[in-house]
Amino acid sequence: MKVSVVIPTLNAERYIGALLERLFSQTVKFNEIIVADSESTDKTVEISSSFAGVTVFNVERKKFNHGGTRDWALQKTTGDIVLFLTQDVLPVDECYAERLIAPFAEDDRIAMSSGRQIARHDAPLIEKLNREFNYSERVFVRDKDDLPRLGVKTFFSSDCCSAYRRSAYDAIGGFDKDILVNEDMKIAAQFIFAGYKIAYVGTAGVYHSHNYSLRQQFARNFDVGAFMKMNEDLFSNVSAVSEGMKMVKWILSRLAKKGHFILCLYYVLECATKLLANKLGARYKSLSKKNRIRFASCKNYWRTHE
Repeated sequence: MKVSVVIPTLNAERYIGALLERLFSQTVKFNEIIVADSESTDKTVEISSSFAGVTVFNVERKKFNHGGTRDWALQKTTGDIVLFLTQDVLPVDECYAERLIAPFAEDDRIAMSSGRQIARHDAPLIEKLNREFNYSERVFVRDKDDLPRLGVKTFFSSDCCSAYRRSAYDAIGGFDKDILVNEDMKIAAQFIFAGYKIAYVGTAGVYHSHNYSLRQQFARNFDVGAFMKMNEDLFSNVSAVSEGMKMVKWILSRLAKKGHFILCLYYVLECATKLLANKLGARYKSLSKKNRIRFASCKNYWRTHE
């Protein structure tokens, strides 16, 4: 199988050099590596272009779209399998790609795989626990039969570190070209409902984490709530509550056992912030355009949509 890589970037000079170096040390040799850059004002393009075998394409920042831009970049690749990475990840070792694409050779109904995200060493404790709960070292495959048991977790995936079988991607029409957020979750759901399978490969890891403020958490979850409402035809009958409560209880118990009682209170506040933002996002139609832009993280999307 021919394998390609796509990396969307915006002012990624802090990360892109180390990421590309790690990609060129992989046991898998890539057909091409494409950087889709949204008019960076730092040295992202200069650093990326210095690597032989990397092609940089320019994307107008105002036209960037999580689904449309990724699809545009994918169409410029030739691989049977296309890997997506975000600019701020770092594969754990040289076997990352080999392990991530292994399920495609084992089952031709597997349309997508995603890897494990491990928090960076300097990540906040809550973020480390979040990653620990959501990303195990196991390898497993999900299909439509898992929906009653896993609910929305059946679609759990991330283009932070993912791979797609081109033939399956083309068969369902690819990413939503005009999507707010969560293009990965939506296409995973489309694969599942179309009879395909998706794999989680916990042995294929990347270092990746965030340190979001409560304001940033609110904005991101406002967009997620709006996304779920916009796509309720896919998600309205799929439970999301039980898995979320499991995570909250698990993280609170770990914090309490370590004696981090102030962090417990902060985590409760963080969860309440996310819940409020999700519910407000789900009511986006009742909000003015001005307020949608004020609350959201993807402000460009809301500026161009009523």
